[in-house]
Amino acid sequence: TEAASVAEYQRLARAEIDRLLAAGRTPVLVGGSGLYVRGAVDALEFPGTDPAVRARLEAELDERGSGVLHARLAGADPEAARAILPSNGRRIVRALEVIEITGKPFTANLPGPDSVYDTVQIGVDVARPELDERITTRVDRMWEAGLVDEVRALEARGLREGRTAARALGYQQVLAALAGECTEDEARTETVRATKRFARRQDSWFRRDPRVHWLSGAADRRGELPREALSLVERAVTA
Repeated sequence: TEAASVAEYQRLARAEIDRLLAAGRTPVLVGGSGLYVRGAVDALEFPGTDPAVRARLEAELDERGSGVLHARLAGADPEAARAILPSNGRRIVRALEVIEITGKPFTANLPGPDSVYDTVQIGVDVARPELDERITTRVDRMWEAGLVDEVRALEARGLREGRTAARALGYQQVLAALAGECTEDEARTETVRATKRFARRQDSWFRRDPRVHWLSGAADRRGELPREALSLVERAVTA
Protein backbone atom coordinates (compact mmCIF):
# COMPACT_ATOMS: atom_id res chain seq x y z
CA THR A 1 0.00 0.00 0.00
CA GLU A 2 3.04 2.29 0.23
CA ALA A 3 4.10 3.91 -3.04
CA ALA A 4 7.63 3.10 -4.18
CA SER A 5 9.88 5.86 -5.50
CA VAL A 6 13.40 6.11 -6.86
CA ALA A 7 14.17 8.93 -4.42
CA GLU A 8 13.29 6.80 -1.39
CA TYR A 9 15.15 3.82 -2.82
CA GLN A 10 18.22 6.01 -3.36
CA ARG A 11 18.16 7.09 0.29
CA LEU A 12 17.80 3.55 1.63
CA ALA A 13 20.24 1.94 -0.81
CA ARG A 14 23.01 4.46 -0.25
CA ALA A 15 22.68 4.16 3.52
CA GLU A 16 23.21 0.40 3.21
CA ILE A 17 26.02 0.77 0.67
CA ASP A 18 27.82 3.23 2.95
CA ARG A 19 27.33 0.93 5.97
CA LEU A 20 28.87 -2.01 4.11
CA LEU A 21 31.77 0.03 2.76
CA ALA A 22 32.52 1.34 6.25
CA ALA A 23 32.64 -2.27 7.46
CA GLY A 24 35.16 -3.16 4.76
CA ARG A 25 32.67 -5.18 2.74
CA THR A 26 31.86 -5.00 -0.97
CA PRO A 27 28.18 -4.28 -1.74
CA VAL A 28 26.67 -6.16 -4.67
CA LEU A 29 23.57 -4.71 -6.32
CA VAL A 30 21.61 -7.20 -8.40
CA GLY A 31 18.56 -6.31 -10.43
CA GLY A 32 17.14 -5.09 -13.67
CA SER A 33 15.41 -1.77 -13.01
CA GLY A 34 17.80 0.62 -14.72
CA LEU A 35 16.56 3.85 -13.17
CA TYR A 36 16.78 2.40 -9.67
CA VAL A 37 20.33 1.16 -10.29
CA ARG A 38 21.34 4.58 -11.58
CA GLY A 39 19.60 6.25 -8.65
CA ALA A 40 21.67 4.20 -6.21
CA VAL A 41 25.12 4.59 -7.78
CA ASP A 42 25.01 7.71 -9.98
CA ALA A 43 24.73 11.46 -9.42
CA LEU A 44 20.99 11.75 -9.74
CA GLU A 45 19.05 14.66 -8.27
CA PHE A 46 15.29 14.56 -8.08
CA PRO A 47 13.17 17.54 -9.12
CA GLY A 48 10.54 18.51 -6.59
CA THR A 49 6.84 17.95 -6.96
CA ASP A 50 3.95 20.34 -7.39
CA PRO A 51 0.74 18.94 -5.86
CA ALA A 52 -1.47 21.14 -8.05
CA VAL A 53 0.28 20.11 -11.28
CA ARG A 54 0.28 16.44 -10.20
CA ALA A 55 -3.43 16.53 -9.31
CA ARG A 56 -4.35 18.14 -12.63
CA LEU A 57 -2.37 15.58 -14.64
CA GLU A 58 -3.75 12.65 -12.63
CA ALA A 59 -7.29 13.93 -13.18
CA GLU A 60 -6.58 14.14 -16.90
CA LEU A 61 -5.16 10.63 -16.81
CA ASP A 62 -8.37 9.32 -15.23
CA GLU A 63 -10.53 11.22 -17.70
CA ARG A 64 -8.65 10.76 -20.98
CA GLY A 65 -6.41 7.75 -20.44
CA SER A 66 -2.66 7.20 -20.56
CA GLY A 67 -2.49 7.09 -24.37
CA VAL A 68 -3.38 10.77 -24.72
CA LEU A 69 -0.82 11.82 -22.13
CA HIS A 70 1.84 9.57 -23.66
CA ALA A 71 1.28 11.25 -27.03
CA ARG A 72 1.81 14.63 -25.36
CA LEU A 73 5.00 13.34 -23.74
CA ALA A 74 6.23 12.12 -27.13
CA GLY A 75 5.90 15.66 -28.44
CA ALA A 76 7.67 17.22 -25.46
CA ASP A 77 10.37 14.59 -24.88
CA PRO A 78 10.56 11.80 -27.50
CA GLU A 79 13.34 9.98 -25.65
CA ALA A 80 11.31 9.81 -22.45
CA ALA A 81 8.29 8.57 -24.41
CA ARG A 82 10.37 5.77 -25.90
CA ALA A 83 11.53 4.73 -22.43
CA ILE A 84 8.09 4.78 -20.77
CA LEU A 85 5.35 2.34 -21.74
CA PRO A 86 2.18 4.03 -23.06
CA SER A 87 0.23 2.10 -20.41
CA ASN A 88 2.33 3.35 -17.49
CA GLY A 89 0.19 6.29 -16.47
CA ARG A 90 2.04 6.94 -13.21
CA ARG A 91 5.42 7.41 -14.90
CA ILE A 92 3.91 9.45 -17.74
CA VAL A 93 2.32 11.81 -15.22
CA ARG A 94 5.63 12.17 -13.38
CA ALA A 95 7.53 12.90 -16.59
CA LEU A 96 5.01 15.57 -17.65
CA GLU A 97 5.07 17.04 -14.13
CA VAL A 98 8.87 17.37 -14.20
CA ILE A 99 8.77 18.95 -17.66
CA GLU A 100 6.22 21.51 -16.50
CA ILE A 101 8.04 22.29 -13.23
CA THR A 102 11.57 22.54 -14.64
CA GLY A 103 10.90 23.69 -18.19
CA LYS A 104 13.32 21.01 -19.35
CA PRO A 105 12.84 17.58 -20.92
CA PHE A 106 12.33 14.80 -18.37
CA THR A 107 15.44 13.05 -19.68
CA ALA A 108 17.54 16.15 -18.90
CA ASN A 109 16.99 15.33 -15.22
CA LEU A 110 18.29 11.79 -15.58
CA PRO A 111 21.92 11.07 -14.70
CA GLY A 112 24.75 10.80 -17.13
CA PRO A 113 27.35 8.08 -16.51
CA ASP A 114 28.68 9.93 -13.45
CA SER A 115 29.15 7.51 -10.54
CA VAL A 116 29.24 8.50 -6.90
CA TYR A 117 30.86 5.13 -6.12
CA ASP A 118 33.61 3.15 -7.83
CA THR A 119 31.61 0.42 -9.52
CA VAL A 120 32.04 -2.58 -11.78
CA GLN A 121 28.88 -2.99 -13.83
CA ILE A 122 28.18 -6.35 -15.46
CA GLY A 123 25.37 -7.19 -17.86
CA VAL A 124 24.27 -10.74 -18.62
CA ASP A 125 23.63 -11.10 -22.34
CA VAL A 126 21.11 -13.77 -23.33
CA ALA A 127 19.88 -14.25 -26.89
CA ARG A 128 16.25 -13.24 -27.34
CA PRO A 129 14.82 -16.74 -28.09
CA GLU A 130 16.46 -18.23 -25.01
CA LEU A 131 15.48 -15.23 -22.85
CA ASP A 132 11.85 -15.48 -23.99
CA GLU A 133 11.85 -19.17 -23.08
CA ARG A 134 13.28 -18.40 -19.64
CA ILE A 135 10.64 -15.75 -19.05
CA THR A 136 7.83 -18.17 -19.93
CA THR A 137 9.29 -20.80 -17.61
CA ARG A 138 9.67 -18.26 -14.80
CA VAL A 139 6.03 -17.13 -15.07
CA ASP A 140 4.89 -20.78 -15.06
CA ARG A 141 6.87 -21.33 -11.86
CA MET A 142 5.35 -18.20 -10.29
CA TRP A 143 1.88 -19.60 -10.93
CA GLU A 144 2.82 -23.07 -9.68
CA ALA A 145 4.31 -21.54 -6.51
CA GLY A 146 0.98 -19.90 -5.64
CA LEU A 147 1.00 -16.41 -7.16
CA VAL A 148 -2.80 -16.28 -7.44
CA ASP A 149 -3.28 -17.13 -3.76
CA GLU A 150 -0.59 -14.60 -2.83
CA VAL A 151 -2.33 -11.82 -4.74
CA ARG A 152 -5.71 -12.80 -3.32
CA ALA A 153 -4.31 -12.51 0.21
CA LEU A 154 -2.60 -9.19 -0.54
CA GLU A 155 -5.77 -7.83 -2.15
CA ALA A 156 -7.50 -8.28 1.20
CA ARG A 157 -4.77 -6.12 2.75
CA GLY A 158 -5.19 -3.25 0.29
CA LEU A 159 -3.01 -4.23 -2.68
CA ARG A 160 -5.53 -3.03 -5.24
CA GLU A 161 -5.41 0.50 -3.81
CA GLY A 162 -1.59 0.63 -3.93
CA ARG A 163 -0.14 3.03 -6.49
CA THR A 164 2.92 0.96 -7.43
CA ALA A 165 2.67 -2.62 -6.14
CA ALA A 166 -0.68 -3.14 -7.86
CA ARG A 167 1.03 -2.45 -11.20
CA ALA A 168 3.87 -4.93 -10.68
CA LEU A 169 4.30 -7.63 -13.33
CA GLY A 170 2.13 -10.57 -12.34
CA TYR A 171 0.26 -8.71 -9.62
CA GLN A 172 -1.47 -6.43 -12.12
CA GLN A 173 -2.54 -9.32 -14.34
CA VAL A 174 -3.80 -11.52 -11.48
CA LEU A 175 -5.75 -8.60 -10.02
CA ALA A 176 -7.47 -8.25 -13.40
CA ALA A 177 -8.38 -11.95 -13.33
CA LEU A 178 -9.71 -11.72 -9.77
CA ALA A 179 -11.86 -8.78 -10.88
CA GLY A 180 -13.34 -10.90 -13.69
CA GLU A 181 -11.73 -8.81 -16.42
CA CYS A 182 -9.98 -11.86 -17.91
CA THR A 183 -9.46 -15.54 -17.24
CA GLU A 184 -6.56 -16.84 -15.16
CA ASP A 185 -4.98 -18.36 -18.28
CA GLU A 186 -5.26 -15.00 -20.04
CA ALA A 187 -3.63 -13.32 -17.03
CA ARG A 188 -0.73 -15.77 -17.23
CA THR A 189 -0.31 -15.20 -20.97
CA GLU A 190 -0.39 -11.42 -20.50
CA THR A 191 2.19 -11.65 -17.70
CA VAL A 192 4.55 -13.45 -20.07
CA ARG A 193 3.92 -10.88 -22.81
CA ALA A 194 4.35 -7.88 -20.49
CA THR A 195 7.55 -9.32 -18.99
CA LYS A 196 9.05 -9.79 -22.45
CA ARG A 197 8.26 -6.15 -23.28
CA PHE A 198 9.85 -5.03 -20.02
CA ALA A 199 12.96 -7.13 -20.69
CA ARG A 200 13.41 -5.46 -24.08
CA ARG A 201 13.24 -2.04 -22.42
CA GLN A 202 15.71 -3.13 -19.74
CA ASP A 203 18.11 -4.28 -22.42
CA SER A 204 17.82 -1.00 -24.34
CA TRP A 205 18.42 1.02 -21.16
CA PHE A 206 21.59 -0.79 -20.13
CA ARG A 207 22.97 -0.98 -23.68
CA ARG A 208 23.20 2.82 -23.67
CA ASP A 209 25.59 2.75 -20.70
CA PRO A 210 29.20 2.36 -21.87
CA ARG A 211 30.32 1.24 -18.40
CA VAL A 212 28.50 -2.10 -18.58
CA HIS A 213 30.68 -5.14 -19.29
CA TRP A 214 28.56 -7.63 -21.21
CA LEU A 215 29.10 -11.34 -20.52
CA SER A 216 27.31 -14.18 -22.25
CA GLY A 217 24.67 -15.81 -20.09
CA ALA A 218 23.76 -18.52 -22.61
CA ALA A 219 22.70 -21.80 -21.04
CA ASP A 220 25.81 -23.64 -22.24
CA ARG A 221 28.09 -21.04 -20.59
CA ARG A 222 26.49 -20.72 -17.16
CA GLY A 223 29.41 -22.40 -15.45
CA GLU A 224 31.82 -19.83 -16.86
CA LEU A 225 29.78 -16.73 -16.03
CA PRO A 226 30.63 -16.45 -12.28
CA ARG A 227 34.34 -16.91 -12.97
CA GLU A 228 34.34 -14.22 -15.66
CA ALA A 229 32.36 -11.82 -13.46
CA LEU A 230 34.73 -12.29 -10.51
CA SER A 231 37.70 -11.77 -12.81
CA LEU A 232 36.31 -8.37 -13.84
CA VAL A 233 35.87 -7.39 -10.19
CA GLU A 234 39.34 -8.56 -9.22
CA ARG A 235 40.95 -6.61 -12.06
CA ALA A 236 39.10 -3.47 -10.98
CA VAL A 237 40.18 -3.88 -7.35
CA THR A 238 43.84 -4.29 -8.26
CA ALA A 239 43.89 -1.58 -10.95
